[in-house]
Amino acid sequence: MKSGGAAVLVIVGVTGIALMGATLSAQSRGTDRRFSSPVEVSCAPAHVRGEVVRVELSDDGTMMGGVAPMGVSLSATPASVKSGTITFEATNVGYLPHELVVMPAPTTGVGTRRVNADGKIDETRSLGEASTSCGAGAGSGIEPGATSWVTMSLRPGLYELVCDVPWHYAQGMVSALRVY
Repeated sequence: MKSGGAAVLVIVGVTGIALMGATLSAQSRGTDRRFSSPVEVSCAPAHVRGEVVRVELSDDGTMMGGVAPMGVSLSATPASVKSGTITFEATNVGYLPHELVVMPAPTTGVGTRRVNADGKIDETRSLGEASTSCGAGAGSGIEPGATSWVTMSLRPGLYELVCDVPWHYAQGMVSALRVY
């Protein structure tokens, strides 16, 4: 009976080591290291045109029964690009679906748009959107681990990159892009 118990302990120990090894292996392949469960990033455009802006969409999950996002962020690299053709590659490294909408910045400043009762902003001035998992253009959202992209021509000015999934913009999921 004691040897059976020891065998179980050894199996549990080996399983723990195997799981830890899988996590380290996934992290070394470029996954997001901030989460205890790494998010595997997959798919990207085969061909890009013009300047490339890489956008990372992130969150720390939800609270209140899955309604309110916790710790959302949207970051763009680089933060300024030359005018002309620009390809935005938006990768979701979070747990929730996200999207990328490109809009001219409001005169009141980046992040100052009015949020409607449904948690969304007015997108009527949108210049383009990346919200198709593993595809280009507008869709139903970028699933965790997926990338979406959109290519457009932008003139010099200040632009706002936003996630307009309900309440994400209100929680600060916005970034500025300067086009010179």
